[in-house]
Order: sequence, then structure tokens, then C-alpha cells
Amino acid sequence: MGRAGTARASVRDVAARAGVSTQTVSRVINASPNVRPDTRTRVEVAMAELGYRVNNAARALGTSTTRTLGVIASDATLSGPSAGIAALDTAARDVGHWIATAYADADDPGAVTTAASRLLAQGVDAIIVVAPHTATLPALRGTIGETPLAALHTGAGGDVQRRAAALAVSHLIDLGHRRIARLAGPADWLEAIARDAGAAETLAAAGLSAAGVWHGDWSAAAGAAVAGEVAAALREPDGPTAVAVANDQMALGLIAGLQRLGIAVPGDVSVTGFDDNADAAFYTPALTTVRVDTAGEARRVVADVLGHTADAPAAEPALVARDSTAPR
Repeated sequence: MGRAGTARASVRDVAARAGVSTQTVSRVINASPNVRPDTRTRVEVAMAELGYRVNNAARALGTSTTRTLGVIASDATLSGPSAGIAALDTAARDVGHWIATAYADADDPGAVTTAASRLLAQGVDAIIVVAPHTATLPALRGTIGETPLAALHTGAGGDVQRRAAALAVSHLIDLGHRRIARLAGPADWLEAIARDAGAAETLAAAGLSAAGVWHGDWSAAAGAAVAGEVAAALREPDGPTAVAVANDQMALGLIAGLQRLGIAVPGDVSVTGFDDNADAAFYTPALTTVRVDTAGEARRVVADVLGHTADAPAAEPALVARDSTAPR
């Protein structure tokens, strides 16, 4: 137990409880490899018993690191960015770091650079961006100097997004669909661009072109908003028989909107999503979608900004076939 009613426990208190020097406690706090496992355990137990909390500012003075990674996020109410932030938090903790999160309107470069400045003032060791727009990274590179910078689901992660989107379209082609439309994400989101490219490339490789393209803002409301246009396209003689949607939430809204118009999924049109969010299996019908290993991607990005190699590679994206798709 901590010392109720007294000052916060200090390094000296931990050292006394563990029977070691204050230098040894500092080495444990800073994850030095030069500490015997049994000694490290004694120190960690003493810290827990005393309720000791690391003072990042004080530690940074001696180590030039706060072991904190800054995360800039926008649209965190959406399931994709929210899952990304949670995965980054876990990946950082797994390697002895933690995250400080700043939220900014990605449409406003000034808000993004202000968020970065606030994180840098806290002494973060690197900055990771979740759900960046096309202008986000260039704006940050002109602001953060030599601080390491990376973005989740871009770069190597962008290739994963492309491959995942390709899986959804390939699934529809394998079911016999040849007139496949797309409901894409916002045109200025890097993840949307990668998913759009993967879908378009797969259609082209099969000698097909999109049987209609719509854009939404990732929300279920956006999917519902285009349901009328999609329904009109379905009634055309050469209208689509399937729609590949860039995320699960827009797919949810699209399916609901189509069903209100008397269009059956998958009886009249097959629909795929992207993300395999926690609710996708409980949509009506259960949503066929693709799953990306967000936890693995987070491990890769955290390792990248720290100059390490991730302990385990991310799993390849996978198709999750459910009830919203059927053979043509």
C-alpha cells in the first residue's frame, strides 16, 4: 500500500522497500537491460506496493526520452480510428511506452500543426497519425523537425489496405458478379484512396470497370443517403448486382436504406464492407467484410518510429464471408 496521508512515494522510498540503490531503481524505470530479473521484479513489486508513479518530466532530464508517443487523431468517433487508437495504446505499452493523444480537425492544417506542437511540448519521442488526410503529413513534416513521424495504415499499411479491398472485390467476382459498384470513402483520406485503388485495380485485372461509384464520409448516415441513387442504378438494365463498400458503417447504412426501398440484400444485390467491426456479424443480414490486423499494424508503426523491428508481423488481411453476399 502507498503511504496514505503523506507525500507521493519517491525513488528513494522504492529503493528502500526493494533493498537496492536508487540507481538500480532508475535503471528499472528506464528499462535498462543491465538489471538482473530477480532485482527488476523486486523493484517492480515495491513500486506497486508504494503506488509509485513515474515522473516523465524528471525521467526525461536523465534519459532524453519520456517513453511517450504522441498520437494525432481525427474523427475518433468512427469505429476505424477508434480501433486504431486502442491498438496503438496496446502496442506502445507492450514495448514500455504509452501514448498521449491529441485530436484535431484533419480538414484544418492549422489545427493539425497546433496539435503536434502541443504534443512536442510534452516531450513525446515520436508522433503517429491516425486517419490522416492528404494534407496532414506534409503539414506535419514542416512542423515537427527531426521527430519521427508515421501514420497508421499508410506506407506499408496502405499496401495492406489495398490488398484487403481487393479481397472484397475478388470475392464478388468469384460469386459471378460482373457489374460491381463501389461506395468509397472521402476522397482526401489516405485510407480511402488505398482502398479505392485496391478495388479499382482488381476490377481492371478482371477486365471490368465499376458499375457506379459513390462517396461517403464513413458514417452509416452516408450509406443511407446514397441508397436512393444506388436503388435507381439497380433498376437499370446494366445496373450493378453488387456493391463493394469502403467500410462497415457505410455498408450498414446502405443496406438499411435499400431494405426500406424494398430491395433485398443479398437477393437483389450483394454488399461487402471493410473492417469487420465488432457489430458486423449482427447486421441484418450479417455483413460480408474484410478484416485487417489493426493490432499488428499498430505494432509495426510503433516499432518503426522507435527504430525497432516489430516482434511479430501483422497478419495478412482476410475475407470474412457472411450473409450479405450471394452468387449472381
